[in-house]
Amino acid sequence: MHQSVNAEIISIGDELLYGQIMDTNSKWLSEEMDKIGIRVVRRTTVGDDEKSLLDAFNAASRRADVILMTGGLGPTKDDLTKQLLAAYFGSSLTLFPDALEDVRRLFESRGKELTPTNRGQAYLPSNCTYIRNAVGTAPGMWFEEAGKIWMSMPGVPHEMKYLMEQEVIPRLKKAYRLPVIYHKLIRTVGIGESWLSDLISEWEEKLPDHIRLAYLPSLGEVKLRLTGFGTDQDRIASEVEEQIDRLKPLIPQYIYGYNQETLPVAIGHLLTQRGETLALAESCSGGYIAHLITGIAGSSNYFNGGIIPYHNAYKEQLLGVSGAVLLQEGAVSEATVIEMATQVREKFNASYGLSSSGIAGPGGGTEEKPVGLVWIACHNGQRCFTRKLQLTQDRTVNIHLTAVAALNLLRQTVLQQAE
Repeated sequence: MHQSVNAEIISIGDELLYGQIMDTNSKWLSEEMDKIGIRVVRRTTVGDDEKSLLDAFNAASRRADVILMTGGLGPTKDDLTKQLLAAYFGSSLTLFPDALEDVRRLFESRGKELTPTNRGQAYLPSNCTYIRNAVGTAPGMWFEEAGKIWMSMPGVPHEMKYLMEQEVIPRLKKAYRLPVIYHKLIRTVGIGESWLSDLISEWEEKLPDHIRLAYLPSLGEVKLRLTGFGTDQDRIASEVEEQIDRLKPLIPQYIYGYNQETLPVAIGHLLTQRGETLALAESCSGGYIAHLITGIAGSSNYFNGGIIPYHNAYKEQLLGVSGAVLLQEGAVSEATVIEMATQVREKFNASYGLSSSGIAGPGGGTEEKPVGLVWIACHNGQRCFTRKLQLTQDRTVNIHLTAVAALNLLRQTVLQQAE
């Protein structure tokens, strides 16, 4: 029988709480635990404070089977993890000869003398199993107490990862009969979370108990994560795929990809499959769409180029947008983005011309054309499709949302051509 195993991750260090260092360790640890079927139920960040650390140890022991700790193992007085673990388990710090020899060899290999301070790295709680850290001086410490497994590791990411991959994960696999956890992400664009939920509510209600759905919204997109739990990898993967087959007919126009397939990647696949090309005329998005497109390897096969005519004079001079249109309708208008998309497609001899023009903010808005007003257009050589967006007061958010909406308009235009 496979066991349901919960884990808690405790990240230790004042620098994490002050925001001086980003905690990338917890994200990586969560991903690795998920891969082997251990469910992370809590991630806790604690400063270098005795009471806070002991409180965190007590709380973790009540809700988790496995407690993974990073940080607080340096040789200086502000690093308290070893001492507090010894106190917590009612043991004492003891010299581990193997640990001392490993530290001595490491310093010797670097041409440095082992100082009394660094010698202290070899003093560990007497009840721990010493785990050799071949890439640093801070030791790993494995504890098995009261039916729980505790592992203390250095906070330096490459040292922590070495210990996890070489020692901790293999030991956890031996300690437990772990279940299979299988994830599949369904990526959607062009619809908000609540509207999406309404469309798929009946399907969601019929999901079996061992398959769970989570909504993961981000700027302009919503990811649906299906998670299956079981004992057989192939079987649970097949069951999740069956559920996705039932979902697809409900929202076919919104699904653009799966798992790691981003919107620019999906666009690249579409254009490559059809042997078609793209050209861009960006105003308010300032080249961000081109950045997303060219961030994909092989984009030179379908991206012909682009222009960023930020000033009206260059919309007219470089692109050939009508001066009368700019004067009468303004740069932020449907008529202008239609001309931008039409002209850039022709100038770059592309299958599609994609354009954007808007008021990114925070200034520049009027009552008639407020901050966040954006027009986008996509021309396929026969017809031009447009969208009007009313976005936010935040410039960075507006640029990102414009890029997502423009790429989705391109996707829809390409798919319409294929029908």
